[in-house]
Amino acid sequence: MAPSPSGTAAPYDALLLVSFGGPEGPEDVVPFLENVTRGRGIPRERLEEVGEHYVRFGGKSPINDLNRALLHAIRTDLVAHDIDLPVYWGNRNWHPYLADAVARMRDDGVTRTACFVTSAYSAYSSCRQYREDLAAAVADVGEGAPRLDRLRSYYNHPGFLAPVVDAVVDAVADRPAARLVFVTHSIPTSMNDGSGPRGGAYLAQHLDAAAYVAHRVSTVTGRNHPHDLVFCSRSGPPQVPWLEPDVNDHLEKLVGDGVASVVLVPIGFVSDHMEVVYDLDTEALATADRLGLDAVRVPTSGTDARFVSMVRDLVLERAAAERGEPVDRSSVGGGPACWDLCAAGCCPNPRGDKPALGGAR
Repeated sequence: MAPSPSGTAAPYDALLLVSFGGPEGPEDVVPFLENVTRGRGIPRERLEEVGEHYVRFGGKSPINDLNRALLHAIRTDLVAHDIDLPVYWGNRNWHPYLADAVARMRDDGVTRTACFVTSAYSAYSSCRQYREDLAAAVADVGEGAPRLDRLRSYYNHPGFLAPVVDAVVDAVADRPAARLVFVTHSIPTSMNDGSGPRGGAYLAQHLDAAAYVAHRVSTVTGRNHPHDLVFCSRSGPPQVPWLEPDVNDHLEKLVGDGVASVVLVPIGFVSDHMEVVYDLDTEALATADRLGLDAVRVPTSGTDARFVSMVRDLVLERAAAERGEPVDRSSVGGGPACWDLCAAGCCPNPRGDKPALGGAR
C-alpha cells in the first residue's frame, strides 16, 4: 500500500494512541471500575467482586504495560520510515487520561492529531464511546486544543489479521483435528443492532474476520478446521439479552458433540489484556481442563511488526485523503475498508446522545 508518494503525515503533526486504560495497583482497582461503569448504577459490592479478577494478577491490569510496548514500537517504526511524528498516549478510564494527553499536545504546539484507537470493530463501546471521550477531552482542554481525527476501524486490515493467521497455523500444526473457536467481547444485542451505519456491523465484522482467518489457515495447512464465533466478558443484568454463546457454555457443547481439541482465537482483541488473560487463560482454559478438552489460546496481534506498520499505514492513508489525494485502502475478507467519518446515528449511545468527534454527528 502506498497512500502517498512522499509518505508524509501532513496535515497531521502528532499521533495519539487512544486506549481503555487499567489499574496499575490494588488501590486503583475499584476507582478504575467506578470510572468504567459510571452512570450505570452498578453497586459497589459488584465492583469489588469484579475487582477480584485483578487481585489474581497483583491488582494490576496488563493493558497499560502493553500500551507502553505498543507506543515504543510505533515510535520506532515511524523513525525507521523517516516520519517525524510525535506519538502521545491517552486512556478513557485511567491514567494517562485523554484530557491530560490533549492538554500536553496543546502545550507542545500540536494543531492536528490522528487518533489510533486500540479497538478494531464498530459498536458504541468500541467506537462511538471513544469518539465521545475524545470530544469531552477537547472540551475540557478548551482554547488551543488540537483538532482530533479518529483513524478508521481496521478489523479487516491485513496488518491486524495476518498475525492472527500465523498464530493459528502454528497452533494447529500438531492439532490436525482442532476446531477454531474465535472469541470476542459480548455486547447487548441492542448495541449490535445499532452498530455501524446500517446496524449489525459488530457481529458482521467479527464473522467476516473469523471467516477470513479460517480460510487462510485452511489454505496454508491444506486442512479444513471448522470454526465458531463465541463471546466473553458479559457484564449486564440477566434480563438484558447479550450476544451469545458464552465461550464456556460453547466448550461444554463442543465436548458433548465429540470435539476433542480446540484453538481459542481472541479475534476481538488487539492485545493480551484482562479479558484475554482472565476470561480465556484463566476461566475458559479451566473449563477445558475440567472437560478433558485439549485447548490452547493463541496470542493477539500485540506488537507484531505487521500490526505496528498498520498504524503507520492508517496515518498515511488518512493524511493522503485529507490532502485530497487518491488512496488505496488495504482490506481483506468479504467487505471493503471501513469509513473515515461515521455516519449520523452510527453506533448510538444507549443512554442518550452526547457530542462525538469523527463523524457527521
